[in-house]
Amino acid sequence: MASLQEQLLKAGLADEKKARAVKNEKRKQRKQQPKGAVVVNETEERARQARQKKAERDRQLNLERKQEAEKKAIQAQIRQLIETNRLDRSRGETSYQFVDGKKIKKIPVDDTMVDQLSRGRLAVVRQGENYDIVPEKVARKIMERDAAAVIVLHDRKQDDAGEDDPYAGYEIPDDLMW
Repeated sequence: MASLQEQLLKAGLADEKKARAVKNEKRKQRKQQPKGAVVVNETEERARQARQKKAERDRQLNLERKQEAEKKAIQAQIRQLIETNRLDRSRGETSYQFVDGKKIKKIPVDDTMVDQLSRGRLAVVRQGENYDIVPEKVARKIMERDAAAVIVLHDRKQDDAGEDDPYAGYEIPDDLMW
């Protein structure tokens, strides 16, 4: 099969003089290029850059998906901690008031819960729109995962010996004079 150049010459669309000039020009271009250099095709370069951009975009999307999955897992852990450890407030007669953001909220609790909340033994946590009361240890575990979920947790005082107080069984008399 004849080359395109020969076909054009036979058809009379190109003359022999122009064909030789084009051939010489191509030979000169090949000789001017360094021997170790690779001919860089512009379309190949653009395609490579497009692949790199797509790979970077895919990495970013995968990272965002992974972060979202981790966030959902943490929320599920918090939900499970609250549901398994929340205290029953059904017989609460006293309302405990606390601040959530800029609003004052009230939840019904009994008198012992009010005392333990003020001493830091119990904490108020938020799950969605609901508020629950959990022990301090559970609240600390929740704080490790998401500090915003714990609404009220007072610091324990050093003089509050808690359940390990050796003098807890002894009452202080009202008429004691120092």
